[in-house]
Amino acid sequence: MGGVRLLLLSDIHANHTALQAVLNDAEKRRYDQVIHLGDALGYGPHPREVLDTLRDLDAVCVLGNHDDMLLQYADGRRETKDSIVSMALMWQLSRLSERDVAWVRLWRDGIDDPHVGARYRHGTPVSLDDYTDSVPAAREAFGHWQGRLGFVGHTHVPAVYATLNSPVGDWIKAQHFTDGGSYMVPPSTRVILNPGSVGQPRDGNPQASYAVFDTARAHFEVFRVPYDIERAQEAALEAGLPQVLAARLAIGK
Repeated sequence: MGGVRLLLLSDIHANHTALQAVLNDAEKRRYDQVIHLGDALGYGPHPREVLDTLRDLDAVCVLGNHDDMLLQYADGRRETKDSIVSMALMWQLSRLSERDVAWVRLWRDGIDDPHVGARYRHGTPVSLDDYTDSVPAAREAFGHWQGRLGFVGHTHVPAVYATLNSPVGDWIKAQHFTDGGSYMVPPSTRVILNPGSVGQPRDGNPQASYAVFDTARAHFEVFRVPYDIERAQEAALEAGLPQVLAARLAIGK
């Protein structure tokens, strides 16, 4: 079988302005399949537009913690709180159609892709909510999961965690991609790869982040894309969302 090029998106958080900039940039890269690693919803002002775009892309979507919380609110399984997370999700729920919510219900908490030999999940290869955000966290995830290729989001930080079996035990290395960059997966290495956040980066670089993985070459490349942050901020404030959600976009935190 020939290789495929995966367009890896995560943590759009209802920021359609950033998503459009990413898709315009990704057109130049060529890709065969879109994978969304969770949290299409939460925080931002464009829930319907983001879901419409992902649907149009025929994206494979896994469930993120914010997507899951929105479903819990929709079903009355979760009490609303006086928090920015809750306020944003309840506002988004009021904007979404029954069709939108029904589609999000179809998203699974993790998908194994036999063609690529990969697992797609939001937090770690073995968790929706935990973060793959440090060498110790990666070590724990590798210990509970025996796969070779894991794609995750949730941290809003583009990174790779790689483990190589050695006589003295697992040797784990981390690499971050604040300004973009690439990583070639060595043949005997197991990896957890994170494309970063499209709609709300948190590594100090406010530019949108996404990645392309070429399965034939085992090549992972992260791209950072400038977008109209002021426009996204204005949309958030016009929607009446908490001011902090607009402010943080400019600082990438």
